[in-house]
Amino acid sequence: MNEVTTAPARVLPDAQTVTAVTHWTNTLFSFRVTRPQSLRFRSGEFVMIGLLGDNGKPLLRAYSIASPAWDDELEFYSIKVPDGPLTSRLQHIKAGDQIILRPKPVGTLVHDALLPGKRIWFLATGTGIAPFASLMRDPETYEKYDEVIMMHTCRTVAELEYGRRLVDDLQNDELIGEMVEGKLRYYPTTTREPSPYMGRITDNLTSGKVFADLGLAPMDREHDRAMVCGSLAFNVDVKLVLEDFGLREGANSEPMEYVVEKAFVGDGV
Repeated sequence: MNEVTTAPARVLPDAQTVTAVTHWTNTLFSFRVTRPQSLRFRSGEFVMIGLLGDNGKPLLRAYSIASPAWDDELEFYSIKVPDGPLTSRLQHIKAGDQIILRPKPVGTLVHDALLPGKRIWFLATGTGIAPFASLMRDPETYEKYDEVIMMHTCRTVAELEYGRRLVDDLQNDELIGEMVEGKLRYYPTTTREPSPYMGRITDNLTSGKVFADLGLAPMDREHDRAMVCGSLAFNVDVKLVLEDFGLREGANSEPMEYVVEKAFVGDGV
């Protein structure tokens, strides 16, 4: 009898199993994976996830955890880059597949990095909404602030759908639906396709349009706090705007009025 030999299957280090995948547009998708029992994180933090490269070595990238700290699973929101070393392959994952997840969460978009305030602004472009998807679903956000404003800007209306669906679902959420009501204000804008609200976040802040549209007082250091996540250029531009309002950049080691996630480099608008 001839013996049949097979090459041993490559075992993924720090493997987690994909439980669901949703393709929002031809360039955006989200997915959920199992959560390591030992993983503890603060809403707004990120971890390194990825797949094995052709050379057998892990190909990893920083991804903000889009699910809140209390969730049994982990959710991620990603852009599809046709020639991207990781996303060109990651976009094809399906339920039952495995990914690598390094269980060492870090990041600056956490409540601990901000001084106490009355109103918090979440400022994001593209997939930069991911950490705020986590924070908007965390009861602590509504315990700490009287008002929560989610400003999200994308090129097209379809690219806003992930955030719009999340905000809509929050109103009926059994855990925090009542906490969200009357506190969360959602301000989605587009830059390349007509929609009810148009324009870049920086322009809508400096012109005062967002304050007029939502009936809010302008930002000030005493009451306002902000978190920023987007492309590198966006982050730089927003920092200047926030500092013009008198806010100062903070960190885990020195809380101030605003923080920026420097590890994330998202798609610009």
